Amino acid sequence: MAEVSMGSSSSSTDLSPEEERVFIRDIAIAAEANSKEGDTFYLITQRWWQEWIEYVNQDQPCNTNDGSSLSEHCDSAGSSTLKKPSRIDNSDLIYDSSLDDPSNTSEIIETLQEGRDYVLLPQEVWNQLRSWYGGGPTLARRVISSGLSQTELAVEVYPLRLQLLLMQKSDHSAIRISKKETIRELHRRACEIFDLNSEHVRIWDYYGHQKYSLMNDLDKTLDDANLQMDQDILVEMLDINGTSSSALIQSVQENGLVDDDSSSILIEPSKSSLSAAGGFSSSRNAFRSGSVEVSQSFDSTYSSPGVTTRGSTAGLTGLLNLGNTCFMNSAIQCLVHTPEFASYFQEDYHQEINWQNPLGMVGELALAFGDLLRKLWAPGRTPIAPRPFKAKLARFAPQFSGYNQHDSQELLAFLLDGLHEDLNRVKHKPYINSRDADGRPDEEVADEFWANHIARNDSIIVDVCQGQYKSTLVCPVCNKVSVTFDPFMYLSLPLQFNTTRAITVTVFSCDKTALPSTVTVNVSKQGRCRDLIQALISACSLKQSEELKLAEIRNNFIHRIFEDPVIPLSTIKDEDHLAAYKLSKSSENTTLLRLVLRRRDQKAGERESTVQLKPCGTPLLSSASRGDVLSKGKIHCIVQHMLSPFRREEVLGKRGNSDSSIPERRSARFNNSEEEDKLGGLKKAKKINSSEVGASKLSLQLIDENNKTINLPDDEAEAIKLPSSATITVYLDWAPELSAIYDITCLESLPEVLKNGPATKKARSEPLSLYSCLEAFLREEPLVPDEMWFCPQCNERRQASKKLDLWRLPEVLVIHLKRFSYSRSMKHKLETFVNFPIHDLDLTKYVANKNLSRPQLYELYALTNHYGSMGSGHYTAHIKLLDDNRWYNFDDSQISHINEDDVKSGAAYVLFYRRKSDAGGKIKV
Repeated sequence: MAEVSMGSSSSSTDLSPEEERVFIRDIAIAAEANSKEGDTFYLITQRWWQEWIEYVNQDQPCNTNDGSSLSEHCDSAGSSTLKKPSRIDNSDLIYDSSLDDPSNTSEIIETLQEGRDYVLLPQEVWNQLRSWYGGGPTLARRVISSGLSQTELAVEVYPLRLQLLLMQKSDHSAIRISKKETIRELHRRACEIFDLNSEHVRIWDYYGHQKYSLMNDLDKTLDDANLQMDQDILVEMLDINGTSSSALIQSVQENGLVDDDSSSILIEPSKSSLSAAGGFSSSRNAFRSGSVEVSQSFDSTYSSPGVTTRGSTAGLTGLLNLGNTCFMNSAIQCLVHTPEFASYFQEDYHQEINWQNPLGMVGELALAFGDLLRKLWAPGRTPIAPRPFKAKLARFAPQFSGYNQHDSQELLAFLLDGLHEDLNRVKHKPYINSRDADGRPDEEVADEFWANHIARNDSIIVDVCQGQYKSTLVCPVCNKVSVTFDPFMYLSLPLQFNTTRAITVTVFSCDKTALPSTVTVNVSKQGRCRDLIQALISACSLKQSEELKLAEIRNNFIHRIFEDPVIPLSTIKDEDHLAAYKLSKSSENTTLLRLVLRRRDQKAGERESTVQLKPCGTPLLSSASRGDVLSKGKIHCIVQHMLSPFRREEVLGKRGNSDSSIPERRSARFNNSEEEDKLGGLKKAKKINSSEVGASKLSLQLIDENNKTINLPDDEAEAIKLPSSATITVYLDWAPELSAIYDITCLESLPEVLKNGPATKKARSEPLSLYSCLEAFLREEPLVPDEMWFCPQCNERRQASKKLDLWRLPEVLVIHLKRFSYSRSMKHKLETFVNFPIHDLDLTKYVANKNLSRPQLYELYALTNHYGSMGSGHYTAHIKLLDDNRWYNFDDSQISHINEDDVKSGAAYVLFYRRKSDAGGKIKV
């Protein structure tokens, strides 16, 4: 940690709340800035911490804080005069509430969440607060490196928990140890606990009740050895003659020394020295745990209040929350209550396990899931702690290790795919080269693709959950059509209120008599820039000899010109200002001229010499050919042509019958001096004609793309040497006499892209149909640039348009509602209420295969819900038990009956539908 001076050892009674706040804030800033691996952080209860925060901030103005750092907490909102907090009491963070714990081995409750239950304090901050307030217990945790690259820092709040079992004395002890400790330290501690000679002890990695490796590399860390929280670990014991202890191990298990729901390390003295053995490695995991703790009487299966279902309908068994594992519990309950899976895993499925599949988990995920399913369907059980299943999950999917919140749908996708590979009946997958449709009937091609898929993928998961898409790609250049039929496991539907979006653009004509007009067009929300330009071309009747340049206007400049036709329209915000310029068709030898108007910005009392020129109004755009001689006089003519629509005599002649699409002349002015310029200019209006404008020597300045000034010659006929820049900015300094000739008030401001904000917000409160989400999902749209399609006819990557259709539907249809959106700067959750059918979901018209013999009707039987925000939300499941035809709410260990009317809510996240059949179907138990 950083070397931070405590400044003073004064008691907190000598300091004001403000002085305490500043003192701790300064320490926290220094400590957080210099955190490194090996530092110590301390847990403090959120309840006491919040009380202290309010106390030291009571004289501060209220402000909003996202709690992103400890130092920011010290500057969070305060309130009125508050009482000084009492001594620190961390008893609500541990199972043993005793505050006097000299051995510092208090067991932290597993379900704690940072920010909700506790805060992590740097060592200097904890020491200072404890010296002021006293109390405890002290809960120290170490900073470790984490992540795939091992460059991220994390506080190890929950260390590995391992169960040590000593065979000869039938003694056992639970140990907490950091995953960054070495096998040497684990071996030493085991010998120390049981008072054994280290030369006579050896331990094994006994993951999944199989000997993966002898843990003899004493310098390897437990993390590198891939040890997981609560996984089974075994130390094989040999008798004095060196014979195998298999029988002894079996005896231990039969006598109850090894709990199926806990990690185990069995230890026995042996004369054999440690010998080499093969290891088992996989990806590292990044989850929070902590430093070494040992408890001689640790119970690995914590009890929790729940619904006891003894004597009631089977299938009403809850799952204990191990710490933010509600995402896992909700997904498991939905899969467990899928009738086809319940029947399959309660029968003998072991013969279908694919032990050699390199894409699978050597059968261990299927075994763990099957074991958990049987426990959940066993009658009369209290809630189950799914620790063995979570340990298996963490071994093969490190992203779900630890005790952080995860996405229930992502876990579900991994489970379905992992179970499929573990249970794949195809032991040797043949190589198959799929052919394109090439004009063949869809039915023939679809059956061929499905047969090829089944030849490589055949499992209970495929039988129940997999369907088939029809995917059509069209090349935008050569119009090559490619049709394929791909499998799917679930449908991820977007939550879109409107599939189209209204965009308002101000169009500037190259006709010297036409004023700018406001045009509003409707385009696809998922569309590209080319879609908007095409809609504008149709709306403003573009001529064959013209082209349209679309630009965003910001701060009186052209911020960007949309040259790339595939830019997503989502990059255009509702508050942006857009302008479209009609220009003569350009060539490679064309230069764009941007005309930016500038006014004198003279403030009251300011001297004339210090007056600055500031951009004003909307820039104008024109083009010029580099092949022509571009002189100063030519540029003057181009500028006059760009200003010609705003000439007062022309506007006044048309004002009586002006088009309603032309914006009204606004009375607002750019600044105070403009009004004086305008009044003075109007007096001169009758004395100035168009020929005098040319003689007025327009004050122009040319700037290239590198912001370098282009010198204008004195001779108006002399050619100007232009750089190779594609765009040149022309600044026109607005003079009072120009205000008499041109009325440019309509350039002062442009309408925003979205003009009807209130109406749009009103539409968002209306319920969204599940069918609308499905239609948006199946709508044709261009591929994103990262997924360009290689056209076999062009031999180039093209941004093809893609159209999906449903072709073959599964027995169980899983529908994922895409509530979460992620970007580089924002994470967002949609709280949209989706009106989904519980009975008779009819997908018949959405299936492209018209040779179906029956309607495609589905019944809802389960769904997961997500409540709250992305970081601190909670998952539950609503499940219909077909045996008693009733709906239940599964909230971790708590299970309660709910009415069918309560199944629908804005929290619905993943929906499980089952195909309707005349005979119906009940879960086999």
